[in-house]
Amino acid sequence: MSDRSGLHPGGRSGIDVSAIVRDALASPHADLVTRPTGRAVRKAIEARIAPSRPPVSVSLVDFTRVRVIDFSCADEVVAGLLLRHLPPGRPRDAFFLFRAVEEVHGHAVGEVLARHGLAAVCTFGGGRFRLVGSASRGERAAWSVLERRERIRHCDSASLLGPGGRALLGRLCERRLAYRDSAGGSAALTALARTLRDRDPPGSQRSAQ
Repeated sequence: MSDRSGLHPGGRSGIDVSAIVRDALASPHADLVTRPTGRAVRKAIEARIAPSRPPVSVSLVDFTRVRVIDFSCADEVVAGLLLRHLPPGRPRDAFFLFRAVEEVHGHAVGEVLARHGLAAVCTFGGGRFRLVGSASRGERAAWSVLERRERIRHCDSASLLGPGGRALLGRLCERRLAYRDSAGGSAALTALARTLRDRDPPGSQRSAQ
């Protein structure tokens, strides 16, 4: 069932990676420096988002309290989550946003994404999200317009983005960098997260602040 925006009800969650490292792995330091550690963190995140199984979910994976991320852990956690939830074999309709610290995490995250031909929607502490990783100039331009407008109706894609706008938005949705709503329009993941947040019932513990 959809509302007037065409977005389906779902869930959102904020995931503090440093808490997973401390609690699930019993580590006193929030460092991600070996592949087994990264794999364990990814599996803990997947287990955390699995139980409710909403039609659509958006998770903000927060690295800001993690002191170090090496390439193997960025590969396991960031690339691994995205690859796991790409069509056609994804276990659920899950989307991811990432919050990191650019001078600490940015190089590893960006290089790993590019190596896999992936991109992700990330913020590096300034509050604004941007597209990180492998994306064409046209995809980046379309994503920027969508992020600014929050939603673009199917009938408006050409007027806002030019003759190839519809295809570019379709590509962003296929790559899980935007959400295709039930009316055929597109929504920015940040807008989708806010929509789901506003639908949370009173007292809900979910948070994607």
